[in-house]
Amino acid sequence: MKKVIMLLSALLLSGSIVSAKTLVTVNGKPITQEEVDQELMQATQGRFNQVPADRQAAFRHEVLQQLIGKELIYDDAKKSGILKSKEYKSEYKKLEQRMKKELAIQVWQKKLLDSIKIPNKALKEYYNKNKEEFKEKESVHARHILVKTEDEAKKIIAQLKSLSGEKLKEKFIELAKKESTGPSGPKGGDLGYFSKGQMVPAFNDKVFSMKKGQVTLQPVKTQFGYHVIYVEDKKPSMTRSFDEVKTFIEQRLKMEKFKALMKKKMDELQKKATIK
Repeated sequence: MKKVIMLLSALLLSGSIVSAKTLVTVNGKPITQEEVDQELMQATQGRFNQVPADRQAAFRHEVLQQLIGKELIYDDAKKSGILKSKEYKSEYKKLEQRMKKELAIQVWQKKLLDSIKIPNKALKEYYNKNKEEFKEKESVHARHILVKTEDEAKKIIAQLKSLSGEKLKEKFIELAKKESTGPSGPKGGDLGYFSKGQMVPAFNDKVFSMKKGQVTLQPVKTQFGYHVIYVEDKKPSMTRSFDEVKTFIEQRLKMEKFKALMKKKMDELQKKATIK
């Protein structure tokens, strides 16, 4: 039962990902952003957004490499005749039988889930009673350049401190791609948005004391090395509006009703069944 609930939760979460951007092609086979995102959601049980911002890029890269590896092995398996072997055909038949049952169960469950309707009034009631749940902490969209020594960081700062506005941002991205040793380097040092406490203390304290459009004038030292930080944007703490979280609330309430309905259905089916 728990497995069923987790599976449907994952389907709901992954259903919100619509990007089909091709990241790489392996022997002509495209691997899309959607595929990577789906793997990430499954690997983290739908909690990828809770992974620390400075680890997300590395995690994405790791998953992409795994998908590339699978395509390479599958391609070689086809070329070496694996798909025509007796062993493959035998295992494929067994898998087909298992999948036949699993797919029927999934479609049955989805039909049950789709039958559940939550009135708009109930959604608003939940929102009004649980506004604390939708409060967002102050967040920052930052970029950083990570280097090994303080001197390296100071040389980078020297190239940036006389700039401002778009010129500063463009130069920072250029230097991040060229100089940064961190996993975000190829993306111009982009760490995306993150809230207080997600980064290591020294980095966290500095970045949240800065203003939008500022760059650090002194290197920030952490256990990873020396950072040059650029604050691209800041968002104050806020409570998300009903319209923003309506879909999330609907999914949550549907899943709660689904659990209760599933239990009722299972009890009914067991009473009718012959189980020895």
